[in-house]
Amino acid sequence: MSTASVLFDAPGPRARVRNRIVTAVTIAIAALAVWAVIARLGSKGQLTAAKWQPFLTSNLWKTYVLPGIEGTLKAAVLSIAFALVLGLLLGMGRLSRVGWIRWPAAVIVEFFRAVPVLIMMIFAYFLFALYDVFPATYLALAGVVTGLTLYNGAVIAEIVRAGVNSLPSGQGEAAAALGLRWGQTMRSILLPQAITSMLPVLVSQLVVVLKDTAIGYQITFVEMVRQGTVVGSSYGNYVPALMVIAALMISANFALSVVATRLERRLRRSKRGGVPAQTQAALEPGD
Repeated sequence: MSTASVLFDAPGPRARVRNRIVTAVTIAIAALAVWAVIARLGSKGQLTAAKWQPFLTSNLWKTYVLPGIEGTLKAAVLSIAFALVLGLLLGMGRLSRVGWIRWPAAVIVEFFRAVPVLIMMIFAYFLFALYDVFPATYLALAGVVTGLTLYNGAVIAEIVRAGVNSLPSGQGEAAAALGLRWGQTMRSILLPQAITSMLPVLVSQLVVVLKDTAIGYQITFVEMVRQGTVVGSSYGNYVPALMVIAALMISANFALSVVATRLERRLRRSKRGGVPAQTQAALEPGD
């Protein structure tokens, strides 16, 4: 019996053979491409030991890389937290049976999904600067977080709506027959079950949040990619600098995926271990 993954269902025997063949061909093509790129860069002198030497000094990391890492992680953590809250609220608003809640939530979601993230960052940055909402040192961070929160909150709202709608309709009907209100049904029955099915898409969206912090360089936000280009400009080693930054970004995204995988496994184990507390609460009459 195969185990489900957080990103995809486990393939069958034929699919595994096909995946191995495709993987082998892809690796061979990628290896040839990497070899060609390395040979080209080597001829340009970008991969010599002297170009990597600055990364062995603490001054470069303290001055450039570490502030970029701090800015990226700070913006990503704040944006993810706010976007999850906003997305949950808007998603439940779109699922509401009350028209004056459902329609405004739908308009907000569709509007912020349609506006480019960079436009929202720039607009928020100049709006906050015009009305002195934040100190000057936090203006760029506030603009980045606002843009990422609004856009990704709208996307997460659609993920929440799709996850809840994918559940069998009989569960909501059974909850209504037990006398549960809509809020109790959503909180105790539908959302807990939808969380596991939403995790793969949510993880993908959270990775997008982390990568989109790089757009903030347009409003002078100090983040990893911007600092990588500054290092390349200062030391004349653009390729090594961007390779180091790419490795750091990949590590951060991989860590986020690992956390989500462990969370999903824990949720699956808790479901196999017995009746969840949410289901028990749902079976009790509402007050």
